[in-house]
Amino acid sequence: MMEPSVGQAANAQIKQAQAGGFKKVCRVEEESVCPFPGLASGVLEMRVKEGSKIRNLMGFAMARMQDDQTGLRQVVFTGSGRAVTKTITCAEIMKRKIVGLHQMTKLQYKGLREVWESQDGADSEMSIHRTLPSISILLSKDPLDPLEPGYQPPALRDPKHPGEASQAAEKRAIDSEPPAKRVCL
Repeated sequence: MMEPSVGQAANAQIKQAQAGGFKKVCRVEEESVCPFPGLASGVLEMRVKEGSKIRNLMGFAMARMQDDQTGLRQVVFTGSGRAVTKTITCAEIMKRKIVGLHQMTKLQYKGLREVWESQDGADSEMSIHRTLPSISILLSKDPLDPLEPGYQPPALRDPKHPGEASQAAEKRAIDSEPPAKRVCL
């Protein structure tokens, strides 16, 4: 029989705590080191949470990146757990709206400690430690090291359709080819 993974064990502990009349009283995320060494001091750091509204995040970040007076050249979107997909969405929206952004993506794990207390008045307490996946995406107007793992160059733009990536041009080229003969059995 296989042993449960660390994540499965933590989920089992949480279910046991909920069923046993415990309630979560504290949640502490461990601080993680910035995965992009050597960043300038004026970089905008956007911490994306599960409940964050994309409209609010993007409104703030876009205003700062497009403001010529602030001179902001880079932004880092960071999210963990259920906020990973929202973090990726924010970066993709910004890349579409601001042409020519270089991207660097780093994945890591972040520690999380939850403290659960008994609801029945007893002084019992349970502490659960979990690790969550985390993503950090650096978007930069300035070129980044293309040899660094996780680098993505700016998307090439189609001059006939500003705002669409070159994939649209590739799709049109494929669509213009004569259709292949279909054989149905």
